[in-house]
Amino acid sequence: MTDTLGPAPATHAEAAADDVDVYEGTGGGPRPTQAQRIVTPRDAVLPIVLLATLVALYVWVQGQTLDNISVNILATDAIVSATIEHVYIAFTIAILVVLIAVPLGVLVTRERTKFLAPIVLAVANFGQAAPSLGLLALVGIYYTGFWAVVVILTGYALLSVLRNTIAGLQQVDKGVLDAAKGMGMSPMAVLLRVELPLAVPIIGAGARTALILAVATVPLGAFLNAGGLGQQLIASIKTDRAAATLAIAVIIAVLALFLDWLAGILQRAATPRGVR
Repeated sequence: MTDTLGPAPATHAEAAADDVDVYEGTGGGPRPTQAQRIVTPRDAVLPIVLLATLVALYVWVQGQTLDNISVNILATDAIVSATIEHVYIAFTIAILVVLIAVPLGVLVTRERTKFLAPIVLAVANFGQAAPSLGLLALVGIYYTGFWAVVVILTGYALLSVLRNTIAGLQQVDKGVLDAAKGMGMSPMAVLLRVELPLAVPIIGAGARTALILAVATVPLGAFLNAGGLGQQLIASIKTDRAAATLAIAVIIAVLALFLDWLAGILQRAATPRGVR
């Protein structure tokens, strides 16, 4: 008799082998999917593009006829030193924003203190609505230097992380919170082990926005002698050196994109594997 029932059904072991990719190393275990990996081959695309952009910029600058002022502005030692200062200022601002905005976001999402939300959001909105250049000019009458710029630009970038922290904590499923409480977890344990880990992707997106804002606005700190690439940019604009202005602007843009890429990798590493 001809068999018309088709192939025999797979066993549980065969089905599991088809559905789950297993590590070849000892111990086995499911292999993380492409979306769950911290670094993927696709992540190499942006650094390669940025490196190619810098190489093309270098070749273009070498083909220009530069006077002594432009040569001094675009000197390698000066660019490297200014870039390090720029990154240091931007990361200081981003870290301070996270350290301030995340606790405030937690504060205004708790039942006992959520009445403070309008006040906190109003202050953060004012910090971003106020013109950063005007604040720098105002503060520059009394204070100059690194911390004057850091304080002003921290207030300017605060809102993005604050809003994302509130949104991230509010989107956590109530059933998950109830289950955590039912397991006997304290409110602090629920916050640290459940709410914040689940909110990391949204909070991280806000932190990346704050970092980009910092990189983009740090050049204004040159007016307060804070350092960074703003000094070269302002000098090239004041002296009407178009080639130097374009070169510094491209370097700042490349730096912003690279730091955003790096922050994206760190955000993915901080996100629980099951949430990626």
